[in-house]
Amino acid sequence: MNIMTVDNYCARIEYDAETDMFRGEILGLNGGADFYGRNPDELRAEFRKSLKVFLEVCHEKGITPHRNYSGKLTLRIPPELHERLAIVAEAEGKTLSSLAREALQTVVRHNNYIINS
Repeated sequence: MNIMTVDNYCARIEYDAETDMFRGEILGLNGGADFYGRNPDELRAEFRKSLKVFLEVCHEKGITPHRNYSGKLTLRIPPELHERLAIVAEAEGKTLSSLAREALQTVVRHNNYIINS
């Protein structure tokens, strides 16, 4: 996973073989914003330009730029995994929700260097 961060906004970076350029897509927005560059410096500059335009349009239209998250997450997992997780949670004196939250927080901490770099 290639992530670039500018002003606390993250973008996923991929190589686009058709254009022979790198393409970035800003994540977590109420809409789409992407940008292209041939090298990291150009990519970062275009990220800033694209973000600035996106935020200006949001401001003009009265749109909140960040996607809102409810804090509720529905997971679809195999029944066998559900059962095993429920047993682990019960054995540890936790709810299934708190066990899942701890596991997800571990993933975020593991990837923190990507998100906050």
